[in-house]
Order: sequence, then structure tokens, then C-alpha cells
Amino acid sequence: MAKRAKFTFSFAPEAIEHLDLIEAKYHGLLRRTINEQLMHTPAQETRNRKPLDQPAPFGASWELRCGPGNRFRVFYEVETQAHEVQVLAIGVKERNRLLIGGEEYQL
Repeated sequence: MAKRAKFTFSFAPEAIEHLDLIEAKYHGLLRRTINEQLMHTPAQETRNRKPLDQPAPFGASWELRCGPGNRFRVFYEVETQAHEVQVLAIGVKERNRLLIGGEEYQL
């Protein structure tokens, strides 16, 4: 079986700030999910990974849904040639509201 190339991750400074606003008990879950879901095939659509219509928050082209009740949203961009995933924003979905860094964004 052929090995799949691993993607490297980089986090925008804003994404780190967004993570700081999320309860610390979820940080490990978010890190683990980002690693598992985006390490090998970040640009493949799945049940919890969706391409976004533009314009999207922070210019992201992909969204990863995770956490209890899929309440967290990780917005990212994929550089296929460089095998890099750039996490641009991390938000919390509460009912019909998306909060990123304490600000509400349209869905």
C-alpha cells in the first residue's frame, strides 16, 4: 500500500487568538481532530469536511466541523503543491450563530 504524503500545519495568529477564547478543556480535542482529519487528505470532502462558497470567513476555502454536536468550526486553506494546511480561524457554532473570536459571522 502506497504511503500518502503528510501535510504540514500552520496556524494564523488570529486562529491562535480564537482558540484562546474557547474553553481549555476542548483544546486537546481540537488539536487531535485537526491532526487526524487534515494530515493526509485535507482537500477531500467528507461528512465533516466541506468546501466553502466564497466569500467565506477569513478567506478560507474549507471548513472542518468537530466536537460535541459538531459545535466547533475550523476554517482552513490547502496548498496542495506545498503539502501545507493553513488554519485561518476557529469558531463556535451556537444554534444559528457562528462566533469567531467573539464576533458573529453570517452563515
